[in-house]
Amino acid sequence: MELGLVGLGKMGGNMRERIRRAGHTVIGYDRNPDVADVHSLEDLVGRLSGPRVVWVMVPAGVPTQTTIDELASLLSPGDIVVDGGNSRWTDDERHAEQLNAKGIGFVDCGVSGGVWGLENGYALMYGGAAEHVAKVGPIFDALKPEGDFGSVHAGKVGAGHFAKMVHNGIEYAMMQAFAEGWELLEAVDSVTDVREVFRSWQEGTVIRSWLLDLAVKALDGDEHLEKLKGYASDSGEGRWTVEAAIDNAVPLPAITASLFARFASRQEDSPQMKMIAALRNQFGGHAVEQA
Repeated sequence: MELGLVGLGKMGGNMRERIRRAGHTVIGYDRNPDVADVHSLEDLVGRLSGPRVVWVMVPAGVPTQTTIDELASLLSPGDIVVDGGNSRWTDDERHAEQLNAKGIGFVDCGVSGGVWGLENGYALMYGGAAEHVAKVGPIFDALKPEGDFGSVHAGKVGAGHFAKMVHNGIEYAMMQAFAEGWELLEAVDSVTDVREVFRSWQEGTVIRSWLLDLAVKALDGDEHLEKLKGYASDSGEGRWTVEAAIDNAVPLPAITASLFARFASRQEDSPQMKMIAALRNQFGGHAVEQA
């Protein structure tokens, strides 16, 4: 099968290689000419035989919209666009409508696997009409992990990115739990080897997981994480998860707290804690530390 792939960064570049290893032809375009196979989107579309499938792996928002706008002017009825970036599910509905008006199919696909996906495969969550999904099927099969799991037709357009968004929200909460447990273990004198405690959990415990394995790997490289600054960014999907929870009146206390914890990591001197300290001093005479 032939595939056009737009965006050859960390994820896209490895996906191109994995798909090629499965025996498919991939023609890639990227703004970086050092990694691109063609010089423009027009060249990419021209190199593909119809009906074409073009997979987009660029940042969400304006870059994705700009790419889809250009593809809408280049592709033909019967072609398909797959958005494999981290777009918001509400954008998918708009993109599908825009492309369908020209007879072009649209599939949204949440992709998980990170830098390990080339060798281990990518977990795929996709949404769209069954006939469009079927046309992309050989590429999904090439990208997914070995075995029966790791790939799902989640529902109609938007379902793939919505499922990936919820996946990332759960990821936030799981990472936060490991982080809090690690900090508490580090804080007490009685535990003298926190790294080995984490390592011991890798077998026989209910919290064994790939995230735990990665935590041990990180601690092997920097036992007390002294080389890192306590700052964590967020990709946006955690925020979208919380917003969707509010819209649907679904309580997500753990995921919401983990998102807010990331916001707190960006404050060297918390304004909220200044107010808490001031109030404790006012009503209880508790000591405060001066700046």
